[in-house]
Amino acid sequence: MTTDSIYIRPIGFVPGPQAEEGDAIRLAGSMVYAHRFAVILRRDGRVVERWTCSPEHIAQVLSELPDSVGAEAETQWANLTVAHPPLSLGERTVRLDQPQVMGILNVTPDSFSDGGKFLDDPEVGKAQAAKMLEAGASIIDIGGESTKPGAQAVWEEEEIKRVRPAIEYCAAMGAAISVDTRRAGVMEAALDAGAAVVNDVSALQYDPRSAEVVARRGCPVILMHAPGTGQDLHEGGDYESVVFDVFDQLKARRDAAVAAGISADRIILDPGIGFGKTLGDNTALINALPLFHALGHPILLGASRKRMIGALSNEAPVEQRLGGSIALALAGMDAGVQMLRVHDVAETVQARNVWRGLRDAALTDFSDLAM
Repeated sequence: MTTDSIYIRPIGFVPGPQAEEGDAIRLAGSMVYAHRFAVILRRDGRVVERWTCSPEHIAQVLSELPDSVGAEAETQWANLTVAHPPLSLGERTVRLDQPQVMGILNVTPDSFSDGGKFLDDPEVGKAQAAKMLEAGASIIDIGGESTKPGAQAVWEEEEIKRVRPAIEYCAAMGAAISVDTRRAGVMEAALDAGAAVVNDVSALQYDPRSAEVVARRGCPVILMHAPGTGQDLHEGGDYESVVFDVFDQLKARRDAAVAAGISADRIILDPGIGFGKTLGDNTALINALPLFHALGHPILLGASRKRMIGALSNEAPVEQRLGGSIALALAGMDAGVQMLRVHDVAETVQARNVWRGLRDAALTDFSDLAM
């Protein structure tokens, strides 16, 4: 028995709809406009047919698809044009009609980037959080367990002991907070302490109670792709086609979350750059980011200071990866992602603001159009 799957990938972009006389869509409610699309039919893991078209002709292409994928294709097309509502996070509202910046605060002794710095001295952590908020971070993401390859496991109580004080001092500043954890007990303690979002690198697979906790609390949840389901999230990264495989696995985790009672409009997806993926896998995913809007959820990109930057820049050490981090953030913005998870907030916010200014100018400049 054959298995068909369909993917609608935006492949051509324009500054605004006027550039193509209206034959373009606003991609997932972002500041990015797509004019050209590839409709890709995959059968038993192999691409067997590919059509390209603009919005003007998409209905014709979809009407000619096999019945097995017709409904899914219609759903994906609708998802590409959906505008996501703002996130209500306690007293804070985070709009998703432009890229938002999530600042990383690691309270671990062994983080790959800033291990120990913000754990050992709470005042240093508090100052860093305030600095990120003042620079324009919309959310502070607090993590108490390193998920780098080979990192040691952390007991649940130890993880709570690490993250709770940081959540409390960030909440006292009025920050919107997400907790980066895969343990249900930590999720509960963090939400009680003032966190508003759960960011689970295992996409709710590691702890069997986690989906129930998120569903009961009704909080937004970030589902990240990682190939490993046990202690090591990096193991098992063997893909037939990394882009399609990650897309399918995120779709499956989304469906499992909804089946567990989590509202679809509370789900954010993250392709998991660097988790069980080679340099080639990571670059393929970055280049294919627009495709993931077809799943119908806001997209988060977490590529800041990742190993791929060093691999592409003469093995630059982690503390010298700002330029590469900004380059990947801009690639995410050009792909319409709604959230950027970064270490260097001020620099990323500045890059975002300039990028946004260029987009605004493109949308209001009609001088090259015939009257």
